[in-house]
Amino acid sequence: MTSSAQRADRIPAVLVLEDGRVFRGRAYGAVGETFGEAVFSTGMSGYQETLTDPSYHRQVVVMTAPHIGNTGVNDEDPESARIWVAGYVVRDPARISSNWRARRTLDEELVNQGVVGISGIDTRALTRHLRERGAMRVGIFSGDAVGADSELLAKVLQAPQMKGADLSAEVATKEAYVVPAIGTKRFTVAAVDLGIKAMTPQRMAERGIEVHVLPVTATIDEVYAVRPDGVFFSNGPGDPATADHPVAVMRGVLERGTPLFGICFGNQILGRALGFGTYKLKYGHRGINQPVQDRTTGKVEVTAHNHGFAVDAPLDTVSDTPYGRAEVSHVCLNDNVVEGLRLLDRPAFSVQYHPEAAAGPHDAAYLFDRFVDLMRDNNQHSVDLMEGQRA
Repeated sequence: MTSSAQRADRIPAVLVLEDGRVFRGRAYGAVGETFGEAVFSTGMSGYQETLTDPSYHRQVVVMTAPHIGNTGVNDEDPESARIWVAGYVVRDPARISSNWRARRTLDEELVNQGVVGISGIDTRALTRHLRERGAMRVGIFSGDAVGADSELLAKVLQAPQMKGADLSAEVATKEAYVVPAIGTKRFTVAAVDLGIKAMTPQRMAERGIEVHVLPVTATIDEVYAVRPDGVFFSNGPGDPATADHPVAVMRGVLERGTPLFGICFGNQILGRALGFGTYKLKYGHRGINQPVQDRTTGKVEVTAHNHGFAVDAPLDTVSDTPYGRAEVSHVCLNDNVVEGLRLLDRPAFSVQYHPEAAAGPHDAAYLFDRFVDLMRDNNQHSVDLMEGQRA
């Protein structure tokens, strides 16, 4: 550990939940105070990808794995240009890091980016509490920020709630950029950035897709200005009930019949575009070991998740929507939460989880191939129509 980390490790810290429960430990990372929604992640690895996932904006992440930081931090695995979590909670931070790619220790990175954390608490007890009571607001206080518990609780209760939060614009790109296809270019995709992870356009580029990443404020005309073969809506933070503009843009895409793929927040946007509601889960799904069944094939896959909201759609019936018939394509086997949607009469589908496998298993990589197949078939259909018209 660095000398600064060693000094921080001796500074008392306090975690205060909005229901009044208090956990006492030691400072980890930056010293000060921070607020957010307390959530837990069940991944035993992949902490760097978790920290830099924009979907964690304004959330204080509790790691259920007890030992965090042993592989340090490298410059290859971040999913964005910065750490997005509002705070970080671990039980036993690694005293040293050991990995051939490591450039810094995790605690050094947290200090450098001003992320306030706490260590040395019973994260098992905290996780059980959140499972029973639900995700809630929380504050972490260390150094001069520590005060009487009642004063700290009052600060926590003044923090904004996640329900009703419109956050995509705070994490999305402000300017459009292009991720070029790897090898021969086959397709062009317009990707609406709601909080996109870097590995997602990379997975598409590996399949010969040139990805134009557009700001969340992009209009339907700006989406089609890149002449896309398909349109993608990314993951992102916040309450989908606030995302009226992305919903309107997606409806425009559905009306034109362009192949469409959404993940995570993009799944919730598709749900809203089809006329379904959304709701907040008690404590959400976060981690890299969630079992999901693809109901179109019967296959069960282990998947990476990060979502606190879900789509309210009927599991066992086909629904009529303004864009044709729709059905639930994937479901979580832990709690029957909707994990995917697909239209039966138009080339559009989505999943609630993260198939880019950063971090996490690769069971769901086929979804990018499914998107490629939709674009290929749609382009062939367009060619057939043109040839039919000429004849």
